[in-house]
Amino acid sequence: MKLYHRLVGDTGPAILILHGVFGSSDNWLTVSKTIAAQGYRVFMLDQRNHGQSPHSDDFSYLHMADDLREFITDHAIEQPILIGHSMGGKTVMQYAMLYPGTFQKLVVVDIAPKFYPVHHAELVRGLKAIDLLGITSRNDADAVLSQYEPSLPVRQFLLKNLYRNQQGQFDWRLNLPVIERELHGIGEELTNPQIVEAPTLFIRGRKSPYILDEDIPTIRRIFPNVVVETIEDAGHWVQAEKPDEFVDALMKFIS
Repeated sequence: MKLYHRLVGDTGPAILILHGVFGSSDNWLTVSKTIAAQGYRVFMLDQRNHGQSPHSDDFSYLHMADDLREFITDHAIEQPILIGHSMGGKTVMQYAMLYPGTFQKLVVVDIAPKFYPVHHAELVRGLKAIDLLGITSRNDADAVLSQYEPSLPVRQFLLKNLYRNQQGQFDWRLNLPVIERELHGIGEELTNPQIVEAPTLFIRGRKSPYILDEDIPTIRRIFPNVVVETIEDAGHWVQAEKPDEFVDALMKFIS
């Protein structure tokens, strides 16, 4: 699968960034410009069934790790630094286990290598409740979604997936039926876990429930060369809520 990507920065070491579920490369553009300004080429990828990348009925971490491998090969990128948030974090962890020696460093943002129960079902129900043929504006869509999700920032994040197709009708960039079908798989543990010796950084938000203190021993066992950074006053979307602190922690690690 040929993934859609955005690129900022002309020279320097390559950094590849993978977004989380319901996200896209667009979510990382502001932070990526800050990173690129410090001498890096930053590739932001749309994972399969997200953003402007192709849709597929196949949707697992093995598939997404292979997509990443294909992207790195096609673009002749040598020893990139891999960053993944949430679902993207699990993708880069799976990649690191499958393809050791093909990357320089690993950065995992607010996700642990463990099973998570399904917890996005209500968001999917809200997205499905939006009548794409009946709405005439994003405000119409937001009014429907607000019945399922009270947080305006979360709704704005989700509605970034709404666009007008060539017929001028509202449509989803997401492959919503497949994501709904595979919600359980998104929370699954990684396939055939292996020890990852490469230098690894885990960044978590202090207010986020995704990486708990009791998860850290497992992280250290699988990633023996790990640094764990906690960003105060940040939730799950660490890079959006505390961008300066996020970039500081990242730069301290990769440089």
